[in-house]
Amino acid sequence: MPEKTAKTWDPAIVRTWLERRVVAARADQVVAERGGYALQDDCDKATAEEMVCSLMLKGRTTPDTQEALSTALRALLDRDEYLWRGVYNDTRFDRHVRSYVKRLIKMTKTNDGFEKVAHYQ
Repeated sequence: MPEKTAKTWDPAIVRTWLERRVVAARADQVVAERGGYALQDDCDKATAEEMVCSLMLKGRTTPDTQEALSTALRALLDRDEYLWRGVYNDTRFDRHVRSYVKRLIKMTKTNDGFEKVAHYQ
């Protein structure tokens, strides 16, 4: 059986992935907003995804290296609470942010999944 070769870290692919996830998360928020009360949790989940990806694209926390992105994600995970606009339930939102950050940490560690830029994942 052939061995799996490690992919080379490509900051452009990661940046593109993060940018597209921000756009997709905003679109998901609009759909959830139109769904009313029943879709508030979906809106909080999409808002959490937008917040995490937006924060990773801003300022000095850019995905130039795996280590830099991993460090920035771990620093975000260490926060006590998360504040962002358009949140319905702070507790749920915090939970969604933490689970999304953990997902990104795993993706960063394995360098897998950033090539998938479709809206739904």
